Amino acid sequence: METILSPHSFCPVITPKSSSSRTTSCSLNKTISLNLKKQLSKSETTSFSLPKTWASHMQHGLAALAMSIAINFCPILPSDHAMASEFDILNEGPPADYVLDDAGVLSKLTKSDLKYLLKDVESRKDVHINFVTVRKLTSKADAFEYADQVLEKWYPTIDDGNNKGIVVLVTSQKEGAITGGPAFIKAIGEQVLDATVSENLPVLATDEKYNEAVLSSAKRLVAAIDGLPDPGGPKFKDNKRESNFKSKEETEEKRGQFSLVVGGLLVIAFVVPMAQYYAYVSKK
Repeated sequence: METILSPHSFCPVITPKSSSSRTTSCSLNKTISLNLKKQLSKSETTSFSLPKTWASHMQHGLAALAMSIAINFCPILPSDHAMASEFDILNEGPPADYVLDDAGVLSKLTKSDLKYLLKDVESRKDVHINFVTVRKLTSKADAFEYADQVLEKWYPTIDDGNNKGIVVLVTSQKEGAITGGPAFIKAIGEQVLDATVSENLPVLATDEKYNEAVLSSAKRLVAAIDGLPDPGGPKFKDNKRESNFKSKEETEEKRGQFSLVVGGLLVIAFVVPMAQYYAYVSKK
C-alpha cells in the first residue's frame, strides 16, 4: 500500500529565506541614505555658515553707522522741566515779593535787597517792577517776546499793566529783556531801558554774575524813576560777550571730523568682513 505525501508536508523542512534578506537589504539601504543625508546637511551647513557670518558682520556695522548718524544729526529734545518752567511762570502770576527766580541763580541776600528796593520805589512812585529769571526758552524766539507774553498774561488789561514793568533774564542764552506799560516806560525812559538791556543784563550774565546783573539793573531803573543820574553799566569792550553760535571754521572742522568717523565705520562694516570672506575662500 503506497503512502502519498502532499506537497504541504515539505514546507516545514524547507524554510524560505527571502523575507529576512529583504529586511536586511532594506535596513542597509535606509542606513546608507541617512548617512548620505547627514553628510549633505553638514556640507550645506559648512558652505552657508560663512555667508551668514559675513551678513552678521555687515548688520553690526550698519547698526554702528546708524547710531553714529543719529547721535550727530538728531536734535536733543528739551527736558520736561525746561519746557514746563516757562509756562509755570505764566500760570503762577506776579510774585508777592517782586522776584520769581525760576532759574535758581539768585542768592537770598539778592532777593532780599531786590524786595526792599522795589517795594520802596513802588510806595513812593507807584511803579511796580517784577524780576523773572528763567533757565531756557522753548516757546519763544527771544527774551523780548517772552517778556511781552508774561506782561500780557499777568496784567491782561491796559489799566492793570499801565505802571507795571517786567525784567526777564534768560541764563542759558545770556540775555535779558525789559517791557512794561506806558506809565512804566515813561517813568524810566527809552534810553535807560535800552542801556540796561544791552549792558547790565547780557554783559554780567555772560560772566555768570547773575546776582550782580539783576541787582545793578534794578538800581539803574530805580535811579531813573527817582530822577537821579544814570549810574551806567559794564561795557562790551571790557567784557566781551561770547557768541552762542559756532563760526564757519568751527562748523567745517566739525563736519570734517564727522566725515572721518563715518568713513571709518564704513570700512569696518563692509571692507573688513569682505576681506575675511575672501581670505577664507582662498584657503579652501
